[in-house]
Amino acid sequence: MSSQRIAFKVHGTVQGVGFRDFTQKRAVEYGLKGWVKNTNCGRVEGEAQGPEETLQKFLKDVDKGPRSAHVVKLEKKILDVRDDDDGHFGVRRTSESLFESS
Repeated sequence: MSSQRIAFKVHGTVQGVGFRDFTQKRAVEYGLKGWVKNTNCGRVEGEAQGPEETLQKFLKDVDKGPRSAHVVKLEKKILDVRDDDDGHFGVRRTSESLFESS
């Protein structure tokens, strides 16, 4: 099964509702590598790497979010697979968005 790396950005009511913890928990359950963070513009974004099939399941969960979230839009893009990760899925500090909206 081939590995894939994606960037994702979640729009809607996604801050202050446990979205990052929810995302990290799902990623760890699925054995994915990567990170998630809040952005200064009120969104949640991150990167995840793992088997393509697993990433699809993960994105489905992220598209729903935790119970109190309201996801309006989920953007994603394919990135180059990286081998330099330390193998876990972390939560990063809030910062500017790294995501280039198309």
